[in-house]
Amino acid sequence: MTQAYFRTDMLPPRVPPRGQRGALKWLRENLFASVSSGVITLIGLGIVAWLVIQAFPWFAHSVWNAKSLSDCRDIIHQTWGPDASGACWAVIHERWNQYLYGFYPMEAYWRPNLAFVLMLAALAPLLFNQLPRQLLWYSAVYPALGYWLVWGGTAWAMAAILGGFVAGWLAFTLVKRISAGLAVAVAVLAAAGWWLFLAAPVTGALAAVAPLKLDFVPSDRLGGFLLSIIVGICGIVFSLPLGILLSLGRRSDMPLIRTFSVFFIEIIRGVPLITLLFTASFLLSYFLPPGTTFDLVLRVIIMVTIFSGAYMAETIRGGLAAIPRGQYEAADALGLTYWQAQRLIIMPQALKISIPGIVSSFIALFKDTTLVIFVALLDPLKGITDAVRGSADWNGVYWEPYIFSGAIFFIFCFGMSRYSMYLERKLKTDHR
Repeated sequence: MTQAYFRTDMLPPRVPPRGQRGALKWLRENLFASVSSGVITLIGLGIVAWLVIQAFPWFAHSVWNAKSLSDCRDIIHQTWGPDASGACWAVIHERWNQYLYGFYPMEAYWRPNLAFVLMLAALAPLLFNQLPRQLLWYSAVYPALGYWLVWGGTAWAMAAILGGFVAGWLAFTLVKRISAGLAVAVAVLAAAGWWLFLAAPVTGALAAVAPLKLDFVPSDRLGGFLLSIIVGICGIVFSLPLGILLSLGRRSDMPLIRTFSVFFIEIIRGVPLITLLFTASFLLSYFLPPGTTFDLVLRVIIMVTIFSGAYMAETIRGGLAAIPRGQYEAADALGLTYWQAQRLIIMPQALKISIPGIVSSFIALFKDTTLVIFVALLDPLKGITDAVRGSADWNGVYWEPYIFSGAIFFIFCFGMSRYSMYLERKLKTDHR
């Protein structure tokens, strides 16, 4: 008779084989998983080694303190020999302020610096939901505060602009119990009435009592990464809600709204961003009344927002299409209205699915801010570099400004990519 054997004690844990742990396991799985993978890895390592060998002397012979390019070359030749070549980072050391601030007045650098710090505080409650939701009120007020710090003028003008939104919100709150559509119309009329008839006299009266004013800085003094951050952040913040509305409009059952959304998205996506920037810079002035001034940076922000919003709409529409029909039916079964269903059930899932595409659009938008050079604004990559090289001291410097600008752009874009991965891991609900 055969008796079955069952083990009653646990085997002690043992260390995995050397090939199944540590660096050897990572190399085998990622770089040498097959013969072709190993060959490609070796070729890539050879190319990287060749590039490092070729570029190392140039970086090793770097000069950080010099007054001109000729001084850099003299220092390199005196230190490492007449045939040596090296990087002249002194151009960045001497002109760093132009790369960061453009031609913004030096005595007012504290204003964009303070605006940048306050911007980080305003973005924090939008990016991390662990923070108190009451901070969102500060995030809503920050655009006016940031504009006043960077451009200057009277602070009461920004307060008057915010007052229009407050008037619209109060009107909407009072009328929404009667009808949502009527509440929206009354809110728009209340805000427009405030801006057209009350904003100017209220601003003048407050300025006469307590003049809170900073020296005005025209937009043509802005440049460098200050300009890129302003255009990029504004485009990112405003294009997301615009994209959400356009994606919902394209899937709407109302023919007029759906047709307008489709027409808007396809027209904008079919036109290069440079064309829109030229339209904002040159053609828009022909349609404005004589004597009307419309800030160029504001026009660029509007066009960049519209352009990015059209692409964002298609990205979010893909997320909406990926949601099962049962989610819509569940919202109907709960008796939710259209906007309640979108806010509580549909849109959170669509945005979660669309995170990689949304962040990719944000990164592309931030890099596209360099295109403002075509409308005579000094971007950090081409505009400021040409301005620096236009001086006799730095005429001829080439690689260093582009490497420096590329490194700063990489830091911003890499940070957005890392945050995207953090957000995906945080919102991951499956356990596969």
